[in-house]
Amino acid sequence: MKEFDYIIVGAGSAGCVLANRLSADPQRRVLLVEAGPRDWNPLIHMPAGIARLVRNRRVNWSYDTEPEPALNQRRLWWPRGKVLGGSSSINAMCYVRGVCGDYDRWAQAGATGWDWDSVLPWFRRSEGNRRGADALHGADGPLQVADLRHVNPLSHAFLLAGQQAGHALNEDFNGPDQLGVGLYQVTQKDGARCSSAAAYLTPVRQRPNLQVLTGAQVERVQIDDARATGVVLRVGGQRRHLRASGEVLLSAGAINSPQLLMLSGIGPADHLRGHGIDVHLDQPGVGANLQDHLDICTLYRTVPGVSYDRASELKIGFDYFLRGRRGAGTSNVAEAGGFVRSRYAPDERADIQFHFVPAMLDDHGRHRLPGDGYTLHACYLHPRSRGHIGLASSDPRAPARIHANYLGDAGGFDLKMMIEAARLSRDILRQPAFDRWRRAPLFPEREDLDDAGLEAFIRAKAETIYHPIGTCRMGSDATAVVDPQLRVRGIDGLRVIDASVMPTLVSGNTNAPTIMIAERAAALIRG
Repeated sequence: MKEFDYIIVGAGSAGCVLANRLSADPQRRVLLVEAGPRDWNPLIHMPAGIARLVRNRRVNWSYDTEPEPALNQRRLWWPRGKVLGGSSSINAMCYVRGVCGDYDRWAQAGATGWDWDSVLPWFRRSEGNRRGADALHGADGPLQVADLRHVNPLSHAFLLAGQQAGHALNEDFNGPDQLGVGLYQVTQKDGARCSSAAAYLTPVRQRPNLQVLTGAQVERVQIDDARATGVVLRVGGQRRHLRASGEVLLSAGAINSPQLLMLSGIGPADHLRGHGIDVHLDQPGVGANLQDHLDICTLYRTVPGVSYDRASELKIGFDYFLRGRRGAGTSNVAEAGGFVRSRYAPDERADIQFHFVPAMLDDHGRHRLPGDGYTLHACYLHPRSRGHIGLASSDPRAPARIHANYLGDAGGFDLKMMIEAARLSRDILRQPAFDRWRRAPLFPEREDLDDAGLEAFIRAKAETIYHPIGTCRMGSDATAVVDPQLRVRGIDGLRVIDASVMPTLVSGNTNAPTIMIAERAAALIRG
């Protein structure tokens, strides 16, 4: 049995950070375990390759939820990265942190030490922003953040339309004020995707005290006398037991981390016994508190030749690979967006986020529509609904059961907000800036839908915008899965370090906050 000081499970957004920071001490032996392959696929590194990665199950767990009662019993598709870099290798690269109020609310809820003033230094430590450093930004961190090299004319039309609808132009969603419309900064370096693997892992792969094991699925954490002592994994058809003399660090994400805890005997006791799993710790919070941003897309057709729908892949590839990473190949596709406070906002934060795509996007791009068009995503940022993750089987190869429980809040406020998001989307896309581009509406087909019509449209078409969190909640109360140092309560030598520890959703995308969490966690571990 081979022994390491730290075994990190999951080489995603958090795991790659931990591997880098913990292996910086040459006296510490670090193992990073990833179920997926290495990130060799060139479409990972070309930003616009995201459109081609949608159907690639080799780098995507490609989960489906259980039937969603409020969404016409539909099973929603949840893509999650299964490759070095995890979801940061297949996402749209938008660099968004959320706002200070998000983190101050974490601290007020019991996540001591995770208030805005405490987390900002870790955001700055991770960030290598090409605009330079200031009080809110870092310029020397591993995660490269840049302005887009290529912006579609339709994205510029969205910015103008947003202003015509009464929203300010915002050049930095991570600046003093998040509100307004603007172009997203992206996690790219010289026109290539800067995943957490590219930022944190590739530069240190040759460290002799760091081992990276791909194609290896961890089946359970070994628990002896209420302490994590290693992991059991399967690689190449063989089961192996690896020992951790220091700590086991779960960074498998909001679906796989709680699943792995439950497979290891940590979770709701009755649920575990129902699957024949011996209980090491009865912790009902494992898998609970699931939150995600539900998203509704408004689509219009447009004139030929401007959107990305029928762009020449040959020209895109030529410009990108042979002309120095130029042109549409550098686009993250979701080029523009915005944050607004609706009339229902209960506090100072934005409650709706937009992502504008200069192409027609239906069913995550899996359903290709004929012709040309554009899409405006809109999501409610602070849902009140809570779902949960459960086991389907004691077999580690069986996907967990995802009960997202979208629109499941008792008061119906989430649905009210989604209707508002669809209404505000329609308002922006009707502005004069789109007159020269706008053709027939596609989804919804009518522009005069009342609230009942928009509700039916949402129940039929809403999808995830890929931000699941919360299933190993951090806090100071007895029902929190991990404490503010991210240690699993009741089990020594075990931490969870990924988006699953977030108590509540932040106001925006979750990749940058996940990387921040891992930066701070590494410092906590090293002491």
